[in-house]
Amino acid sequence: MPKHGKKYQDAVKNIDRDTLVEPAEAISLVKTTAPAKFDETVEVAVRLGVDPRHADQQVRGAVVLPHGTGKTAKVIVFAKGEKQKEAETAGADEVGAEDLVEKIQGGWLDFDVAIATPDMMGAVGKLGRVLGPRGLMPNPKTGTVTFDVDKAVKEVKAGKIEYRTDKAGIIHAPIGKVSFDAEKLVENFLTLLETLIRVKPAAAKGTYLKSITVSSTMGPGIRINPLKAVK
Repeated sequence: MPKHGKKYQDAVKNIDRDTLVEPAEAISLVKTTAPAKFDETVEVAVRLGVDPRHADQQVRGAVVLPHGTGKTAKVIVFAKGEKQKEAETAGADEVGAEDLVEKIQGGWLDFDVAIATPDMMGAVGKLGRVLGPRGLMPNPKTGTVTFDVDKAVKEVKAGKIEYRTDKAGIIHAPIGKVSFDAEKLVENFLTLLETLIRVKPAAAKGTYLKSITVSSTMGPGIRINPLKAVK
């Protein structure tokens, strides 16, 4: 079992690990117990009552957080002709077609989100083994395969995040920085939770929101009462 530092241990003393709290209280505790000197990311882990081994129970998509994540994502766009100009005007960090595919095949991966127009997916498909395992492959479900390049780029820059259940049925997602006002973190949290509830698979049975934990990058987890997670 890994050993935690003194600051982490001191932070744990300020919380009751067995008590489920409301979102606002959890966010407040996260802000006061974040032990690091840097501006830690506030992260949420939501365990859903789904079996991701079944295609009809997988939960995947994207949501624009009203106050962003505190990080400006590096965005690349695979496009041709006028769509390249549209991407550049929207603020994409790198734009290209087959040349961009070749650049990535050469080992370049200095970006956070990849967007592609549908007509480029034939070429982008060659990068499946490289981008897929890293969660960087453009996908229609997350709005990253689209001809509306302007909207896609601007949404990512504004704070759009992707979410996806892991093998255990858990969604891990950032909702901002410890330096954010508590109210903004709560709004981002509620936006994410409301989205997850809205996209609940029809095949999911029983309790859907099984557990919710919020924490800072280096801090202890604060457990939120799922029944009071959304208004």
